[in-house]
Amino acid sequence: MSRLDDQALDLLFRQARTHFVWQKRKVPDELLHELFDLVKMGPTSGNCSPLRVVFIRGAEAKARLKPCLIDGNIEKTMTAPVTAILAFDTLFYEHMDQLYPPDPDEVKSWWRGEENTGNETAFRNSTLQGGYFLLAARALGLDCGPMSGFDKAAVDRAFFPDGRFRSNFLCNLGYGVHDKLHPRLPRFEFDQVCRIL
Repeated sequence: MSRLDDQALDLLFRQARTHFVWQKRKVPDELLHELFDLVKMGPTSGNCSPLRVVFIRGAEAKARLKPCLIDGNIEKTMTAPVTAILAFDTLFYEHMDQLYPPDPDEVKSWWRGEENTGNETAFRNSTLQGGYFLLAARALGLDCGPMSGFDKAAVDRAFFPDGRFRSNFLCNLGYGVHDKLHPRLPRFEFDQVCRIL
């Protein structure tokens, strides 16, 4: 594979920011489909793919989401064109016949019962897929506002009442107003947090 050029690296990382203020510009369904078609290609453990996404756009769905948010996240979420609930399927392994045809029964045995012990695999891999989600959205020209400031139990009651899916984090999507961004906060330098052994 060849290296991405600086323009692509700027888009994905160096100039990408978390947005709080949104243009009144719609995100079409086709773009959300394209977004997922990129996300699903990222690797997960045994191709388990536990991520489940609910795209919140309509007034009724936003009204259900609003009381689940902390006060500081209400305005930016209610004005975002789309808010994605990134969740995980606690019974993700039930889909291994489709996702791991070489030996689905073997991989199911790795995880069966994990829903009763904290869903470590589902949580870790849905978080990994959430990272792909942010990069894919940026690659498609969308701005992102990921956040964890919400009542997880309330979101799960409102959107996943049967208990099978559990929310991980939220991400506002759309086209941000760049002149409303806060100054970028500092980052670590390599030697502060990394070692090569």
